Amino acid sequence: MTRMKASRLRLGMNLWPPFLFAGIRVVEISDDYRYARVRMRLRWYNRNYVGTHFGGSLFAMTDPFWMLLVLHHLGRDHVVWDRAGEIDFVRPGRGTVHAEFRLTDEHLADLRAQAADGGKALRWFPVDVLAEDGSVVARVRKQVYARRKATTPDEKASTTATA
Repeated sequence: MTRMKASRLRLGMNLWPPFLFAGIRVVEISDDYRYARVRMRLRWYNRNYVGTHFGGSLFAMTDPFWMLLVLHHLGRDHVVWDRAGEIDFVRPGRGTVHAEFRLTDEHLADLRAQAADGGKALRWFPVDVLAEDGSVVARVRKQVYARRKATTPDEKASTTATA
């Protein structure tokens, strides 16, 4: 995997149709890929029937970030995917909402330890979608899957048999 500059990834994500057409804006991805911030303003095209943020857009604004942050840190010798996701709608979203993602050394150490023997690593990452006043609009959890890539023929055969 070629490591892309965070500013270039941010630009690309802001032009990516699922984000662009939902009004989702990636505000920041830190150069060290430890932090990301995303926001969404309420517009006529991302409202639901009752005039609040469409729930699918609230979930979409949080969707790729944990996987992307982890992927950039585990690097080429790991496979990293989103495995599952959940959202709990706490209150209607009005106005501008945002979410922040902070990847810690503990998160990465946990994933590396779980995947050290070639097995799969699974970790849940929480993030809140917040209104402008800091109140919680939605609580989202994403489960990230990671596995160390096989490097020898024996490991490749074992990985194929257990995947």
